[in-house]
Amino acid sequence: MVNVRTKKEIEAMREGGKKLAGIMKELQRNAKPGISTWDLDKLAEKLVFDNGGKPAFKGYENGESVAYPGTICASLNDEVVHGIPKKNTVLNDGDLLKIDIGMEYKGMFTDMARPIAIGNIGGQARKLIKITEESFWEGIKNLKAGKYLSDYSKAVQKQIEKNGFSVVRNLVGHGVGKKLHEPPQIPNYYYQKYSDLKLISGMTLAFEPMVNEGSYETVLGKDGWLFKTKDGQLSAHYENTVLITDKGVEVLTI
Repeated sequence: MVNVRTKKEIEAMREGGKKLAGIMKELQRNAKPGISTWDLDKLAEKLVFDNGGKPAFKGYENGESVAYPGTICASLNDEVVHGIPKKNTVLNDGDLLKIDIGMEYKGMFTDMARPIAIGNIGGQARKLIKITEESFWEGIKNLKAGKYLSDYSKAVQKQIEKNGFSVVRNLVGHGVGKKLHEPPQIPNYYYQKYSDLKLISGMTLAFEPMVNEGSYETVLGKDGWLFKTKDGQLSAHYENTVLITDKGVEVLTI
């Protein structure tokens, strides 16, 4: 069952989403060559608490491994998502970093991710960042109550594939609100047995295209968290928490 939010819940998510977006901007400003992903994680944790929130990821259990140890997911280059911050993972000029962060605020969760160019990155990496972000906006631009979840998935896939990239298929977006992960699952592509959903005003959804430079195939690391591209090519990730309304959408993490 997909939840519809009350006015009070939406206001808490709206407020929390703005705070989370501000935290992300500060992390983006600090993501430079020479800094470790561990340092970024400690900064993120401080900012979350300073803003009256709680880290959404820290202590999260996926049922297959130890609880997630970080406030952020920090994934580099061919790492798709769920990279664990480490002291010995230092950013270098030319890296493509993805920061994913969630926060609980006033009992409600918001979730967002950004691809970040570290120093001077290559043209293909810049294009990948651009198309990943564009695919998100293409996906949500015509959404409103009465539209279907597949409208999003089809638009995202079209934008990605026409530019020569591929859509990750074994990782999806999700509902978000009282919990970090709620129904429905939100694929970024359309397929024959797609489980569609008619959108209702008041739904809050985390749309998050994950886009690979080469093949869409991924592999899961030994830590049970980190997904990497199977072919070793680059990956990008862009995510926002979005409110569905009668007239359109409201992006809560901007």
